[in-house]
Amino acid sequence: MNQELRVAAYAVCVRDEQVLLARWVAPDGAKRWTLPGGGMDHGEDPYDTVVREAEEETGYTVEPVRLLGVDSVRRRYPRRLGKFADFQGLRIVYEGRVTGGELRHERNGSTDLAAWHPLKGVAALDRVELVDAGIELWRTKPAVGRVGVRGGG
Repeated sequence: MNQELRVAAYAVCVRDEQVLLARWVAPDGAKRWTLPGGGMDHGEDPYDTVVREAEEETGYTVEPVRLLGVDSVRRRYPRRLGKFADFQGLRIVYEGRVTGGELRHERNGSTDLAAWHPLKGVAALDRVELVDAGIELWRTKPAVGRVGVRGGG
């Protein structure tokens, strides 16, 4: 089984009780909303990753204003020739503030739409679990950067 690690950085941008999301297009064509962001290039700082990815996916200049935490997922995926991958995703989540640019959709990328959504309506969206994790990190701002973990004294 191949081990695969993907490190990515994402932004939770909230204004006027709305959150900025990008619609991800999966390899099988399924479309689900996600946080703006994506994979780090080798040697790239996560801060620079989230700025670059948010602009690519939404058209906005996003300033990371606070590190909210790290969300980690692990999955088993089928690969070619009957093999499987043991995948781990480390998602570095920042609180972001839009400082410029104009809303637009990504072309020829992993997302096809960008939009503001009311926070109260997020639960009704077809979305990836990262959206819920990011919003929970944004709401609770846990001291240890992980939801559901208490900081020691």
